[in-house]
This record gives sequence, structure tokens and C-alpha cells, in this order.
Amino acid sequence: MKLAGRVAIITGAGRGMGEAIVRKLAADGAAVVVSDIDEANAGSVAISLRDSGAKAISVRADVSNEADAIALADAAVAEFGTLDILVNNAGISTTKLFLETSKADMERIIGVNLIGAFLCSQAAVRIMLPKKYGRIVNIASLSGQRGGIGRTAYGTSKAGLELMTKVMSVELAAFGITVNNVAPGAIATQMAIEQHDKATRDAYHYLIPQRRYGLPEEIASAVAYLASEEASHVCGHTMNVDGGFQTAGLMFKRDGVIAPETPAG
Repeated sequence: MKLAGRVAIITGAGRGMGEAIVRKLAADGAAVVVSDIDEANAGSVAISLRDSGAKAISVRADVSNEADAIALADAAVAEFGTLDILVNNAGISTTKLFLETSKADMERIIGVNLIGAFLCSQAAVRIMLPKKYGRIVNIASLSGQRGGIGRTAYGTSKAGLELMTKVMSVELAAFGITVNNVAPGAIATQMAIEQHDKATRDAYHYLIPQRRYGLPEEIASAVAYLASEEASHVCGHTMNVDGGFQTAGLMFKRDGVIAPETPAG
């Protein structure tokens, strides 16, 4: 129960990685605010958490709307008395080639993935500053570190999030507020299961040294570490949770070095 007594907001927590994160933080003792633009999904997750004995409420929020971001932080204080942890997980994506990406695509995706994290963080930091304590964990992406086909809007938003995290960390560290990133690679969410065809899965299995997709729970464990006292001296860091995807260079089959063709997941 390393987060006992802490209060956490997790955005985009109605399903997928966000749901895994909110369940992990609650299991570690935090009171949680389950936030999502899909009110029904957020409410369902919060109810199941309360049924299991956790302290949880749900709040519908469009993170790209400043009023919603402020109301979200205020809801945590109104219900639980304070706010200690913010996980900026809410994100949207598209896969379009550079010349096919519209101005509207860029504005919509950057509005949620980057500006949304900015707005929610500002609202949270205003609560954290007076008590000189806080943990902010941003969910970045490998797509923000490497040039992937079709990732003009999404990759740009996540690259911007990594840099914003560094600036926030430098400005806030002296006030007891740490800001870090978790950067997932290919993760076996329901969305990935539905949208990734065999060619896509085979490409990931070849490029990832572990020869498998990551699990949402593996992202959640990394977030829980960065949100805890165990990471009190970690500031402005991006923790890749990607099975070695970012690290890998040339890979070829060699006994004892490259994993079998059949992936683990």
C-alpha cells in the first residue's frame, strides 16, 4: 500500500491503459478520480473499484477544455481533500500520411494529447504547490521518439509532451513536485487487438527484442513507481516500457540471441 493516503487523478481511465493504471494505483492504496470523456466507462470503472473496497469517484472531462481540466482538479479536492498525483493518460490518435494529415487532425490530436496534459497539469500544480508535494506522470509514446509512418500528428504531440515534461520538471522540482514520462511501445490494449492486422503484429514482433506486445498492467506498474516515494529523486525522466523496441538496432537470427519466431504475446 505504498500510495496509502494519496489522492490521484487518472485521465482517459475508462478503458485500456488508463483503466489498468487507475486499478493499480487504487490497489496500492490511493483514492482515485477516474476521469474520461466517456462518462459511462468512467462510472463503470469507479463503481467496480468501490465494490472492491477502494475510494473512487468518476468525473467526465474533456481534457482539451480548460474549464473541464480545472473542474477535474477541484473535484478531487472536494471529494478527498487534496490532490497528490496526476496521470495524464488521455490521448487520441490517427494514422495518416504526412500529406494526408489535415490542419484539423493536427489541432484535434495536439489539443488532447499535449494541450490537455498542459491544462490538467496547471490545474493540479496550483493545488500541489502550497503543500510542496506532487507527482505528475505523463504518458508519452515511442512514436514521439522515432519517425513512424502515419504518425505526423500523434508523434508530434508525444514529442512535445516529452519536452514539456522536462520544462515542468526543471521549474517544479524545487517545490517537491516531480514530473516524469512513461513511454509505451506496442501495448496489447483492446484497441490494438481490434485495429492491428497480422502484418502490423508481425512487424512489431520483429522489431521488439522481447518478441511480444506489452501489457497494460506493465505500463501501470511503471506509473505506480514514478507516482510513489520510491521515485522521489527521479525528475524529468522518460521511462520506456517497450520490450527493448527503442534500444534495438540491427537484429538477426542467431542461436541464443534472437528469440524464436513464435511471439510470446
